[in-house]
Amino acid sequence: MTATDLPILILHTGDPEESLRAAYGSYVDFICRTAGLSARDVQAVPVFLGEQPAAPDLYRAAFITGSPSMVTDREPWSEQAAQWLRDAAAHRLPMFGICYGHQLLAHALGGLVGYNPAGREIGTHAVEHLGDDPLLAGVPRDFPAQTMHAQSVMSPPPGAVVLARSAMDPHQMLRIGENIVTTQFHPEFSPEFVRAHLQRYADAYARENLDVAALVRGVRPTPHAAGLLRRFLDEYAPVSGGPSGTAPSPRAVREP
Repeated sequence: MTATDLPILILHTGDPEESLRAAYGSYVDFICRTAGLSARDVQAVPVFLGEQPAAPDLYRAAFITGSPSMVTDREPWSEQAAQWLRDAAAHRLPMFGICYGHQLLAHALGGLVGYNPAGREIGTHAVEHLGDDPLLAGVPRDFPAQTMHAQSVMSPPPGAVVLARSAMDPHQMLRIGENIVTTQFHPEFSPEFVRAHLQRYADAYARENLDVAALVRGVRPTPHAAGLLRRFLDEYAPVSGGPSGTAPSPRAVREP
């Protein structure tokens, strides 16, 4: 088996609430649709359900999903995943962490995660990229991105480079070493899902003094953010073909 035959790992750390999942799919589905991955390309491992990925050298890259869990709760499955990420980083596996995955990678590699003192960031917000990075080549200095988080990376890991920030979060995108990239924002979220989520939790968010109606009105497409997932694959783990329209279920596991 050559390196190009190895699957892309999706380290699955959680899912939307059931009615939203039924309507829009799992976080694995979101990544596959946005990155143009088909079932034959990936091994999806739901670590939040107690499953474990194979050794890092049996994958050619990994995505780490978002989750409703909190990294600071230090749940056993999450800490086991953090140890796997440390091992994967030592093996120089290309990795892209999203939201919880962004925070979990930061935690695993020596950073600090906590509740964002600026409060919950949710909806479509402007993100400013801060430097010349290959994944951001041609991306406008300010671009819209979908956000949905209460915790943030408070201190990046040693040696990490901050690639982007927002008004509420100074660490919206990090590069950790040569081939690890993480985003607090959600490249994989569609406007339709973000609107549905806001409406599903409208009462809870209103109790936090968020203007849910205004947030819903402000949701818009985020093509530059969405393009980062495929750019990452093209740079570090090319796959053949384009978006397949069919993503694996979170339990669909391809054995390496």
